[in-house]
Amino acid sequence: MKKISEQQFNELISGTKPVVCDFFATWCGPCKMLAPVLEEVSADYADKAEFVKVDVDEAPSLAAKYGIMSIPFVAVFKGGDMAAKSIGFMPKGEVKQFLDENL
Repeated sequence: MKKISEQQFNELISGTKPVVCDFFATWCGPCKMLAPVLEEVSADYADKAEFVKVDVDEAPSLAAKYGIMSIPFVAVFKGGDMAAKSIGFMPKGEVKQFLDENL
């Protein structure tokens, strides 16, 4: 999954393809556990959505805009708006279920 800046994020969510964004921090243990799960699952859903990650410490205004108080925070964006969110670590099966329900 590609790490992107706030500007890249804003451009990407304005597109037509849904975006799945992992809001994380380098110091966050559960974020480090979720990263390889999302990386693996993203390959299966690459045709349905763009998968990216944003470091909340590098983009605090995005965290504030979307009310991100706890991480990892995985969100699905469609047409520029947040369509779904999940907070905390999820095992692979839960990630797939979340994506199946929201993409």
